Amino acid sequence: MAAIEGSVVRYVADLARIALTDEEVERFTKQLSVVLDAVGKLREVDTAAIPPTASVLPLDNVMREDEVRPGLPLEDAMRNAPARDGDLFRVQTVIEERPGG
Repeated sequence: MAAIEGSVVRYVADLARIALTDEEVERFTKQLSVVLDAVGKLREVDTAAIPPTASVLPLDNVMREDEVRPGLPLEDAMRNAPARDGDLFRVQTVIEERPGG
């Protein structure tokens, strides 16, 4: 059984800025040990004859020809707009100070 120590779980949680209780550290330590066991079992499988792949399912691109179709009528597009300025959406101005600028 692959074992991971609670100190490793705490270290990774600190890196991720996640506060964990003692109970959570204990639970995650056990859960991660189970995951490491599963990975260890996978290492025992001979995969030399299996080509690398991103997916075990066959993938086919489904493409269609582009076709020109009518767009949504303006009134339908603007129906749920909370605020309008003629044919335009009216939105609140957002100006943020960018770092270094």
